[in-house]
Amino acid sequence: MKLPEATNFIEQIINEELEAGKFESTGNEIHVRFPPEPNGYLHIGHVKAMCINFGVKEKYHGTLNLRMDDTNPAKEDYEYVNSIVDAVKWLGFEYDKLVFASDYYDRLYEIAEKYILDGNAYVCDLSAEEITATRGTLTEAGKESPYRGRSVEENLKLFREMKAGKYPDGAKVLRAKIDMTSPNVNMRDPIIYRIARVPHYRTGGKWCIYPMYDFAHPVSDAIEGITHSLCSLEFENHRPLYNWFVEKAGFPAPRPRQIEFARLNITNTLMSKRYLKKLVDEGFVSGWDDPRMPTIMGLKNRGVPPVALKKFCADVGVAKAYSVVNQAQLDSCIRDELNANAERAMAVINPVKLTVTNYTGEEELDFEINPTKEDGGTRKVKFTGSVYIDREDFSLNPPPKYKRLQKGGTVRLKGAYIVRCDDVKLNKNGEVEEIFCTYFPETRSGSTTPCEVKAKGVVQWVDCKHGVDAEFRQYEPLLKDEEYPDQDYAERLNKNSLKKFFGKAEPYLAESEDNKPFQLMRTGYYKKCTDGGLILSEIVSLKDNFNK
Repeated sequence: MKLPEATNFIEQIINEELEAGKFESTGNEIHVRFPPEPNGYLHIGHVKAMCINFGVKEKYHGTLNLRMDDTNPAKEDYEYVNSIVDAVKWLGFEYDKLVFASDYYDRLYEIAEKYILDGNAYVCDLSAEEITATRGTLTEAGKESPYRGRSVEENLKLFREMKAGKYPDGAKVLRAKIDMTSPNVNMRDPIIYRIARVPHYRTGGKWCIYPMYDFAHPVSDAIEGITHSLCSLEFENHRPLYNWFVEKAGFPAPRPRQIEFARLNITNTLMSKRYLKKLVDEGFVSGWDDPRMPTIMGLKNRGVPPVALKKFCADVGVAKAYSVVNQAQLDSCIRDELNANAERAMAVINPVKLTVTNYTGEEELDFEINPTKEDGGTRKVKFTGSVYIDREDFSLNPPPKYKRLQKGGTVRLKGAYIVRCDDVKLNKNGEVEEIFCTYFPETRSGSTTPCEVKAKGVVQWVDCKHGVDAEFRQYEPLLKDEEYPDQDYAERLNKNSLKKFFGKAEPYLAESEDNKPFQLMRTGYYKKCTDGGLILSEIVSLKDNFNK
């Protein structure tokens, strides 16, 4: 059997196991899973986990289960299940089966009874606070529960009474009987089941006891025949417990193997569903799909191409060591993809009128759709001699080496002509109200006629007669990490993360379909949408700050 070349430590482990014949009894099929909890929308950190798991499935021609680890009914809902399925499909991943931890509730209960019968679990009457107090610390051993010595018969009777609803919430729990002196705190008799009279979004009121994640997760892996449980580094200390639960449940070899990798961390980016939900619940953002949110649906709504997210995760790579990736690297991947594929258009965020005094009539000019493509083609843009340019492209008192328009200076209107500023009209506040220019007919873009008139700069413009009103939305990161790296979450929030401007855009943008990305010349990459008018929503800026 010829194995694929390993490109990271996870694939090296899988290759070594295949070479050793570990999976011969199961036909050498690699079986992985992507197991989010449906208690919120997935964020960009989950994209890395997806890329790793789905990458293993594709590389080894294996199978992958998309599993909802739904063991906490108080926080889970079909809304989140549907959002997870939509996110996976939008990213272009294909799973083999959609399953739920709640599918196995009956089987999990049977296994819990097996633990009791084998002397590996007991019913404990200590409260949650008392269990925490007796668990010990990293340097001190825990104290055994006074209920640890209950007989198998009593434990079985009590556990069945818990299931039957005889006891109130919090009155009893089922705990694993492992080792209260273990240096690994996770092994100090963890809870397996707790009483919670909360309806489950799938099973309704059938159950009043629910399995804990640390128990349900590994046993669900074993039930499904998962070969490799690929998870983030914070679960490394849980691995002995993972193995204990699977082994004591009686599953035969080969059992699932847990392998940990470093999770994705990005500067200025909130990577916690709990805090992201808080932003939604408190109205700081418009919803889980707010373009400022690092959720997959937020990134989709912003206009980020899914292929750019995959490329970003591939560039970051798979490692064991904790690290933080600069936001600029993600932006660079997005920018590269949009630069290659987005159409070009013109818009002016802060418009000022420019009148070409010696131009009359109207004409159509050729405008490149995407100059990076050999067959990018052109489209027509109307020009009447009266246009809007951006206020930043004109200066009454220009700094040294200024390359845009100034009084007596020249500039090229993109795709049109070179113009010279002859005069300026100011309003009562001393602000520029209108710019008067002369154009040079022989300088039309694409013309082969020799011309002595030169311009150092090129500016975008929107025709006054045909241009349309547009709202521009620009975004900054939700967190100010670089300014406040050690501050509390609430103090790190950027309250000015959304900025709105009202300017002008060429009609082609208004006529285009919603959600289409554009490079607005010299402005940035924006997505077109409609909400009572033309809205141009920023995807990423033009400036690339990432050192490749």
